[in-house]
Amino acid sequence: MPIHKRILLKISGESLLGDKEFGLDPQARSSIAQQIKEIKELGVSVGMVVGGGNIFRGLSASLGDSSGEGGMDRVSADYMGMLATLINALALQDSLEKLGVLTRVMTSVRTEAVAEPYIRRRAIRHMEKGRVVILAGGTGNPYFTTDTAAALRAIEIGAEVVMKGTKVNGVYDDDPVKNPSARMFDSLTYMEVINRKLKVMDTTAVSLCMDNRLPIIVFNLQTQGNLRRIILGEKLGTVVKD
Repeated sequence: MPIHKRILLKISGESLLGDKEFGLDPQARSSIAQQIKEIKELGVSVGMVVGGGNIFRGLSASLGDSSGEGGMDRVSADYMGMLATLINALALQDSLEKLGVLTRVMTSVRTEAVAEPYIRRRAIRHMEKGRVVILAGGTGNPYFTTDTAAALRAIEIGAEVVMKGTKVNGVYDDDPVKNPSARMFDSLTYMEVINRKLKVMDTTAVSLCMDNRLPIIVFNLQTQGNLRRIILGEKLGTVVKD
């Protein structure tokens, strides 16, 4: 039996890269879609927030090159990043629907030709009808990350947990790719994450989860079956809670 009935799954744009340096990898999309199908078959209600870093990253574009040259206006760059998340959401919708999973894309940036505008009650109704809801466009505001959007939307739709799928097994005290001796945490408090400046989610997102006592689970989404294992109660990744 699943230990969570409704979740908010946050995935980064980089999770969709696969072995590519830019864009979307069909195999990565299919793997994520398959894992979502597995937990839907367990009766879990799923909302998703997806990043856009595989296509465009607003903060990086606003900073320009190493000398600061060529930087864009931050607000314009962030809106471009929001549109990148919509591209990823539509790609994931396609992968999910090919597996027979009913899906709706809702966006904070109004683009009615391709996605519904985000309305909280409508999103909840879609989930009650068994549809996966992919929430694109971040919060719809510049200067806010998709991590913050994930925390906000999770609270709005009544999710029991934010599950952040990454390329590593959990939260470490150092970059495990660069430092093989980096130690992974099994659990952390919100304040430990904030005080130690651990790269779980940005501070605004962690604070929002802390204020609403919303647990965060950071795990490796690239290992097939991990999402289902966690939903069934297996101890994987790092849990952040009170």
